[in-house]
Amino acid sequence: MARPHYSSRLEDWFNSGVKAILSRRGWRERIIPHVGYGTQEFTRVLARVVLSRDPRNQPRHDEDQVVRGWRVFVTAPATGVQVAVTVDGQSFEGTTDRGGFIDLVVPVVLPPGWHEISLGVHGERQARGKVYVPDPDADFGLVSDIDDTVMLTMLPRPLIAAWNTFVRDEQARRVVPGMAEMYAELLADHPGAPIFYLSTGAWNTAPTLTRFLDRHGYPAGPMLLTDWGPTNTGWFRSGREHKRSALHRLATEFPNVKWVLVGDDGQHDPQLYGDFAQTHPDHVRAIGIRQLTPAEQVLSHGLPVPNPDPGAHDPHRPTAATVHGPDGHALVAQLRAVLSRPEAT
Repeated sequence: MARPHYSSRLEDWFNSGVKAILSRRGWRERIIPHVGYGTQEFTRVLARVVLSRDPRNQPRHDEDQVVRGWRVFVTAPATGVQVAVTVDGQSFEGTTDRGGFIDLVVPVVLPPGWHEISLGVHGERQARGKVYVPDPDADFGLVSDIDDTVMLTMLPRPLIAAWNTFVRDEQARRVVPGMAEMYAELLADHPGAPIFYLSTGAWNTAPTLTRFLDRHGYPAGPMLLTDWGPTNTGWFRSGREHKRSALHRLATEFPNVKWVLVGDDGQHDPQLYGDFAQTHPDHVRAIGIRQLTPAEQVLSHGLPVPNPDPGAHDPHRPTAATVHGPDGHALVAQLRAVLSRPEAT
C-alpha cells in the first residue's frame, strides 16, 4: 500500500497535537448531524464530530446546533472516535475518519418519508439527525448545485472563504430568483421524489447552507459536500471528481430514477453533467443550466480558462436535453416542456 501524501501526514500530525492539547483542557466531542438518506436496501448516515470547548454547551438531542461565522472553522476534528448510531431502534457503531466524519451505511430499510435517528459518543445520546427516504416507485429526482445556482455571494473567489469564515451576517448571500419555486413545482409534480444538493463546498458550511435554503423556501434534502484540504494523494481534493463520483453513486443507488441536473455555466457543471448524461443516458432526463451574467462570471470565477480535463465528454455524442436561463423563472417553463415530451425509446 502506497504511503499517504506528506500533506495528509502533516495534517494528521497537526490534528493529533491539537486534539491532545484541547482534551487536556477539558474539550469534549460534539456531534454535528447532517441529513442522510435511505433506499430500499440501506440507510446512509452522515455526521461530523468535533471538539467543543464547554461540554455544558452540548446541544440537547431535540435541538439544532447553530454555529456561525469563524466558529465553524476553528473547531478541531475528533478523529478515531466511536460513534453510536440508532436507526429505527437498531444500534450500530462507526469510527470517525481523519476529518472527524462519519459516513455510515447501515442495513436498515425505512418507509418513505422523513425519519429521525440518534447519534452519541461515550454512551451518551447527544444529537438527532434526519434521514429522507424517497418513494421506492419514484422515477424522477433533482440534483442541484449550490453556489451560483441557488445563491449568489457576489464576491471575488479568493475572498469567499474569508467572508464565510469571519462574517456572521449570512444575509451577504443573495437568493437566485425563482429557483426555490421551480424546485417546489417540479417536486410537487412528482410526489415522493428526492432532491440532492451537490456542491464542492466544505462540510463545515453545511449548517449555514441549511439555514439559507430553509429561509428561502428551498425543498429540504440531503447535501453532498466535501472535505477541503489534504488527501492521501495530494494537497487538495478535486471538486470535479467529488461531483462526478457522487453522481455515479446516485445512479447506482437509485437505478430507476432519471435525474434533472441543475447547475450554472460558471465553471464545470455543463460539461460534467454532459459527461454523466453520455455515460449514463438512462439516468438523466434533462439538464438545466443557470446562465451567469458577465459580472457574476468574473467575480465568482475570474476570467475563463481552457478546460484541461475533457473527461469522457464527446461533443459528437448525443446527451440529455439541456435548457438555459438566467434564473428559475426562465428555466422552469423550459424544463416542464422537456419533461412533458415522450421519452425516446
